[in-house]
Amino acid sequence: MSRAVEESNRAMLRARDAMDRAYAEPLDIPALARIAHVSEAHFIRTFRATFGETPHRYLQRRRMERAMALLVETDRDVTDICYAVGFGSLGTFSRTFRQIVGESPSDFRAHRVAPANVPSCFTKAWTRPISFG
Repeated sequence: MSRAVEESNRAMLRARDAMDRAYAEPLDIPALARIAHVSEAHFIRTFRATFGETPHRYLQRRRMERAMALLVETDRDVTDICYAVGFGSLGTFSRTFRQIVGESPSDFRAHRVAPANVPSCFTKAWTRPISFG
């Protein structure tokens, strides 16, 4: 692997790590591109080529993964969870949740029971949303 490719991968990993840490914060492409030290257009293209999805899609998926965990593991209100994972509108959260997961947040919660005595890494792998459909 060339040095340029390695540096590009490191830059994309820095941005993805920032998204993983601050998924509930308002993140935009300009801020993420600054973290990666590249232009906005280059960031979007390179992120997609590196990880197989756009930065926006990755962030939405991460937010949904966290929302799914909160729905199963807590009794917090769906609206609280919506804001906790970085959405500013319950309607947008519910629409995005249904688009990614295939059912509403309330239906998802009603059909799931928190797994007991199963390592969290397995639970995360089994419940991870696959695509935007």
